[in-house]
Amino acid sequence: MDNFIFSINATIPIFLVILLGWFLMKIHLISEEFANVANKYVFKVALPVLLFRDIATTSILDDLNVKFVLFCFFGTIIMFCLVWVFALVYCRDKTMIGSFVQGAARGSAAVLGVAFVENICGNSGMAPLMIVAAVPMYNVISVIALTFGGRDEIHGTEGIKKAFVNILKNPIIIGIVLGIPFSVFDISIPAIPLRTINYVAQTATPIALIAIGAGFDSRQAITRLKPSIVATAIKLVILPVVFLPIAIKLGFDPSEIVAILIMVGAPATVSGYIMAKNMNNDYVLSSNIIVISTLLSSVTLTMWVFVLKCLGVI
Repeated sequence: MDNFIFSINATIPIFLVILLGWFLMKIHLISEEFANVANKYVFKVALPVLLFRDIATTSILDDLNVKFVLFCFFGTIIMFCLVWVFALVYCRDKTMIGSFVQGAARGSAAVLGVAFVENICGNSGMAPLMIVAAVPMYNVISVIALTFGGRDEIHGTEGIKKAFVNILKNPIIIGIVLGIPFSVFDISIPAIPLRTINYVAQTATPIALIAIGAGFDSRQAITRLKPSIVATAIKLVILPVVFLPIAIKLGFDPSEIVAILIMVGAPATVSGYIMAKNMNNDYVLSSNIIVISTLLSSVTLTMWVFVLKCLGVI
């Protein structure tokens, strides 16, 4: 019951802020222009700063478990590849592929990860290390998926070149790359800039959620309902079914197992909508997946914790 209450406390406020954005748009307190500017701000400033902080304030060399890092790194790549292959077969509208792949494979590891592991294990355990190993690949592969699976018709060498350029100039990836030296070499950030960074980072999630709600169109959402449900089922159920038994078989400890659960079974991240919107992809599908997966994750995450406890692995 404690885990269920925690899951609700972690996910329902996210949904409520999205609902607030939708309501503010309906009563014309905010405008479409505000939502567009908010999206750009989150994409170019707040999210890069948030991920820079998360990476920079994590000491990657503390309690380094190479097997765990490799599992998170290659598991992320395999996870995206499996979902992408499925999307190529499932999505009749090929402009949906990028958003489908990102929504079904990319979870809210950085936002929920540390808090969830701390609630279950009593400390952050391996969650920060999972974030360092998985989140950079989340973003790199998401950029590739959104480049090739979006509304812009690109193929072959042109597509590879554009994907490479998009990776190099993506603000979120730049934020991660800038944070890695601080993590690897355990460089501490002085108090004044760190507090400033914290202030900016704390604006990322609420502004992104309000922008999602403001841009939510129920008529368009209905047309994307089926693929949204399928992507959510993959994110919350199918991927944990595939990867958790492997993690258990490899003998990871409880904090590592819970971190892997977050990696493969957390709801779709709000940054997915921001990236889809800014890279000319199907942002309606992205927002659908975020809303549905966030609502259902309080149930599925609790279910997975119950199963793992019954198995005696956490």
